[in-house]
Amino acid sequence: MIRRLVVRPAADAEIRDAVARYERERPGLGSEFEGALNAAIARIVQNPAMYSSIYRDVRRAVLHPFPYGVFYKVRRDVLYIVAVLHLARHPSHWRRRG
Repeated sequence: MIRRLVVRPAADAEIRDAVARYERERPGLGSEFEGALNAAIARIVQNPAMYSSIYRDVRRAVLHPFPYGVFYKVRRDVLYIVAVLHLARHPSHWRRRG
């Protein structure tokens, strides 16, 4: 059971950048992105093993309809959001954070 959520600083910056970019693209789209992100995190908290491990103990949830992934790992009862990246980005951007 997840008792605590930790969003790493780099992931937090990625979230803010994505929200700002989508908001510039179309007013309200940044809020839709945040809603999709919050829904994905809620699913992860509910069932952390729901998504496949893609590198060591890091798992990825995709933010539909946005082409972003939430890269996370769970240690005991803590959920760590390692990265929130566009899926076209090279995996090395988040692997060194794992």
